[in-house]
Amino acid sequence: MRKKSCCLRIGPRFNATCTSIITSDGHNLPWVSEMRYLGIYFVAGRNMRCSVSYAKRSFYRSSNAIFGKVGRRASEEAILQLVKSKCMPMLLYGLECFALLKADVKSRPIDFAVTRFLMKLLGHLTLAL
Repeated sequence: MRKKSCCLRIGPRFNATCTSIITSDGHNLPWVSEMRYLGIYFVAGRNMRCSVSYAKRSFYRSSNAIFGKVGRRASEEAILQLVKSKCMPMLLYGLECFALLKADVKSRPIDFAVTRFLMKLLGHLTLAL
């Protein structure tokens, strides 16, 4: 049985131990440090925030799938259009709802993912020059 219900604590006492919550059928709801809701991963902490690591993983997975199918046979413009329409929404989904922490902005996880993709796509051009 897959567990769909869990508890996540957000606020100044997010790391305090909580008592178990028992459902009407007698099962305990687990307390977790990270949970998924509508495709967005929330993280326990002082403030409400989301995790971008799963979004980056989805972006890499989908962009690598495009490279696996198309390879170097398609033009760079075609690959960029495919990535823009299929992969970028996975990377940016839900980010407009939350303010990123300063640490997230400084580490630039989204910029890094896009830069790595462009290096992979255009890397063969720099070798030819």
